[in-house]
Amino acid sequence: MLTLDRHRWAAEILAPAPSDHLLEIGCGHGAVVSLICKNLCNGTITAIERSETMIYMAKKLNVPYQEAGKVRFLTASFHEADLGQSRFNKIFAVNVNLFWMKAARELEIIQERLLPGGAVYLFNQPPIASKISHIAEHTRKNLLNAGFAVRPIVIGEQKPVPVVCVIGERKDEGRG
Repeated sequence: MLTLDRHRWAAEILAPAPSDHLLEIGCGHGAVVSLICKNLCNGTITAIERSETMIYMAKKLNVPYQEAGKVRFLTASFHEADLGQSRFNKIFAVNVNLFWMKAARELEIIQERLLPGGAVYLFNQPPIASKISHIAEHTRKNLLNAGFAVRPIVIGEQKPVPVVCVIGERKDEGRG
């Protein structure tokens, strides 16, 4: 099951601490939310998705976590989402092509929303393996252009196509 493997790998790479505050951009039907919420104690996750149908499915899948106050769902485009004063340790997106294409506006918002020492995790599993390098390099350049420090790129050997994760860390005053 290609999608489930990708989601499990993403949750493993994110390795959320029980008190982390996370933001998922493009949560789809909420599978990664479910995997993350299992490990949260006093942490939370906010999940954004443009599709009302997907948000409906995500809410349905994650009823116990909503009732426990661990997750909040928003139907909106990321750049239009009302996040109030929320800030996050980790912000991530799985298969949101925007981040390897033209993401300056969204990466600026991410910089503002990350807590000091926070990071953004951008996962992508293209339809064919030959696209991995192209996507990873464009994502890396976009992060660098937005002022992030980029960690080494991580490749997950999923079948039939690998998954790539490009991680950008917020540069804080006094840090490189």
